[in-house]
Amino acid sequence: MPALSVDENGFETEGYEDYRTVWACISKLSGREYFQAASVQKEETVIFLIRDMADVDETMRIVFKGKKYNIISIDNFKHEHRYLEIKALEVEQGG
Repeated sequence: MPALSVDENGFETEGYEDYRTVWACISKLSGREYFQAASVQKEETVIFLIRDMADVDETMRIVFKGKKYNIISIDNFKHEHRYLEIKALEVEQGG
């Protein structure tokens, strides 16, 4: 989750702090979704499926196997309030 901190020179810097570790199923886009995403950007778009959590939002970032992903959208999977389907875009190295 985004967080402000003060560096050694007294300047505020924005970064991320760990919020929660959860189980997730990850899949890549397929079919029409893949081609629509590929036409707009080169980065990899993936879908994470996690248990429903009311406090997840698009300002957060996901770290999975050392790679960082910015959240694009969050969907209540099958409108059952049991799982969230999170569409995320891989962050380029150094981003």
